[in-house]
Amino acid sequence: MKTALDTLKKTYTLASIIEDFKQLTKVGLALSVVFSSLAGYLLAVGAEGFNIKILLLLALGGYFMVGASNAFNQIIEKDLDAKMDRTKDRPVASGRMSVTTAFIIASLFTIAGIAILYTINAKTAMFGAISIFLYTCVYTPLKTITPLAVFVGALPGAIPFMLGWVAATGKFGIEPGILFMIQFFWQFPHFWAIGWFLFDDYKKGGFFMLPTGKKNKATALQIIMYTVWLILISIFPVSGLTGELKLSIVSAILIFLTGMGLLYYGIRLYRNMDNKSAKALMLASVGYITLIQVLFVIDKFLQ
Repeated sequence: MKTALDTLKKTYTLASIIEDFKQLTKVGLALSVVFSSLAGYLLAVGAEGFNIKILLLLALGGYFMVGASNAFNQIIEKDLDAKMDRTKDRPVASGRMSVTTAFIIASLFTIAGIAILYTINAKTAMFGAISIFLYTCVYTPLKTITPLAVFVGALPGAIPFMLGWVAATGKFGIEPGILFMIQFFWQFPHFWAIGWFLFDDYKKGGFFMLPTGKKNKATALQIIMYTVWLILISIFPVSGLTGELKLSIVSAILIFLTGMGLLYYGIRLYRNMDNKSAKALMLASVGYITLIQVLFVIDKFLQ
């Protein structure tokens, strides 16, 4: 009986450690970032240029990069996280994991991530390092100072989609620039929607996430405006002015219609001004960025 209880205790402890590790590095978010990077890579290579080794290195390096940023973020914001319902159970905020342990993990992830990305090429490693620096040293401190933090945070958040292209080509030009702009503009309706329905919780931590600082018509209108810019930049490659990054008319129409769906939810938030509409907008934004990345890749290999 005692042996069985000891085994159960050890299993529970191991499960808890794994769960804390997943929360510290935000596995779900990291995987979505890796997905964007892989999509960017596939857009840059033809069937003959596909390299599974680079793809795996990009996925692993990208995961380490995001995991490091999230771990550093939770170290810096541990006291503020403890005040919010959404984050109070995070490993560092709750005290289940020490700051030292989290810092060691974050540091190892940073070194490993940059080193792995460097084996692909120097530019990929450089953008990975810039992403970690901006997220940790600029975006995180600004969250309690100004709503412009979302703008700053959108910079490292926009890197993954273009990172795949840079990993495949070793170059930065109009093509990865457009991929960067797509994911850059996408973040405003996405994170402002989150900032809307979590407004009261964010307020407990002293975070300023909405552009006007309030859940009002002006904030909703800005969401609509940035959504329009997102749609326009998403279909711009159909113009033929974006180098090797191309988009067929059919795919451009599909992406435009998907964008209209996202815009609908933005307008609905403007009309209803409620948390339910904000949550619907957030979910629609996740669907939008995932679907258009898939459409871009499919379109590329059908051309």
